Parts: sequence; structure tokens; C-alpha cells
Amino acid sequence: MEPFVKWAGGKRQLLDKIWERTPNKFETYYEPFVGGGAVLFHLKPQKAVISDVNEQLINVYRQLQKDPRAVIHKIKELDRHTCDKEYYLSMRAEYNEKISEHELDAECAAYMIWINKHCFNGLYRVNGKGLFNVPWNNKQSGSSMDEANLMSIGYYLQNSDVTILCEDFESVCKSVTEKDFVYFDSPYIPVSETASFTDYTKDGFSYDDHVRLATLYKELDSRRVKTMLSNHDVDLVYELYDGFKIESIDVRRNINSNAKKRKGKEVIITNYEV
Repeated sequence: MEPFVKWAGGKRQLLDKIWERTPNKFETYYEPFVGGGAVLFHLKPQKAVISDVNEQLINVYRQLQKDPRAVIHKIKELDRHTCDKEYYLSMRAEYNEKISEHELDAECAAYMIWINKHCFNGLYRVNGKGLFNVPWNNKQSGSSMDEANLMSIGYYLQNSDVTILCEDFESVCKSVTEKDFVYFDSPYIPVSETASFTDYTKDGFSYDDHVRLATLYKELDSRRVKTMLSNHDVDLVYELYDGFKIESIDVRRNINSNAKKRKGKEVIITNYEV
């Protein structure tokens, strides 16, 4: 299984390093910022609680868990048309109408997957009203999905004990016990004033949210819960997580309009030894 959308901050390139640092045993896997699901699909835990505050993203997980064929059928309908700029903007308008009407169904999930393949650089960005506003990427043809992958994800979500939430990260972690494992992959602390990707929801993710997350991390540590967190390798991270094991790793940042800025460093933070 692989992510069904391209997602800023996706963890595909760090999967091996995350896998190496994952505890050997745990009861329930918690991922409060599930995003595209790269880590979830790689670990394939039998019992998990996943969440994200992006309602449209969580709707895709819920629809794939409910009936992946319904999502696939609608994507095939969307793919029957050549995707020129006019068609893209028309489908984006229909998607935004469903967002406005709060129609969280298989069709809305299909729109999100399809638009992710045809919008500029695979970005997911919304305006102050929560409406998607990324322009077309000039891609006119080709399948907008991997059908077998969507079916595999649906099968996994249906046949494992996976609870899918759309809640704040603190709320998600209220039921965590010391037998569980929590992986945090929040929106990253920006490396510059213009490098922040916090527009997945109209509320964004602020400095105060990062402080709140670090406080929760320390609370879970005091409760002997095994926790892992990834973020940019920046000074603030070392300040917020002082005292924990912080490992710096070279990465390639795929979502950046400037190719010269696609190399960087991230950190993996843990409070335990494997």
C-alpha cells in the first residue's frame, strides 16, 4: 500500500528509518497527523487510531474503509474527460461546492484524489473559507489513481481495527496507554518565513500549536508512552524537545518550486531505545 495522494511532508523517503526506530511491540498505533498515510500503510498495524483535522482527507479514509469501489467508480468517470484547464476548474468548482455543502461522501473523496493528481505540484491548499484554490498543473491525460492500491487500502481498513477520527491531536491522545505507540508528523516548523505549509485547513498550525504538541509529547513521556516525532532540523525543535533523542537526517523535499531548495535536513525524535 502507498499513499493515495501526494502530501507535503510525506514520509515515503523516511520509511526505512522510521521502521528501524519503531518499537518491536505495542498494542495500538496512534497517528494524530496521518496525512497521506505512508507510515500507516508501511507498518500495517492490526489496531490503530488515525486522525487529521483536514476533513476532506479523513473523508477519503472513511470512504475507502466503507466502499473503495464507489470511490474508484467516480474517479474513472472523472478520467473519461481530457483534463484541460476549463475542465479542471469546473471539477474544482464542483469539489468546492461539496465542501461548502459539507457533503462527505464517496464522490467528494474521488474529487479530492483526482484533483490531487491534476493540481499544481500536488499541493493541498485552501483559502480562509476552507475552499481549495490550487491551480491546474497542465497534465491532460493519464489515470488519476492506482486502482489496485485503493482496493488494498480499503481491504486493510476494513479488515483491521482502525478507528478514523477528525479531531485535534490532544483529543486523539486522551485514550493512549503505556502499551501503545504514538507517531507525530505534524505540519513542520518552517525553515524560513516563506516555507510554511500550514494551509491544509483554514485554521493552519501555529507556533502555539507546536508548543502545545511539545507539551503533550512530554506528558506522554511522563506516562511511559513510547513516542516518535518528525520535524524540520531547526533550532526551535531542539529547544522544544530538549532532553529527548534527536537524530538529524538528510532528505529531499519534493514540494518546492525551486529545485535548488529541495534538499534539507529533518529530525526523528524518540523517547525510548529500540
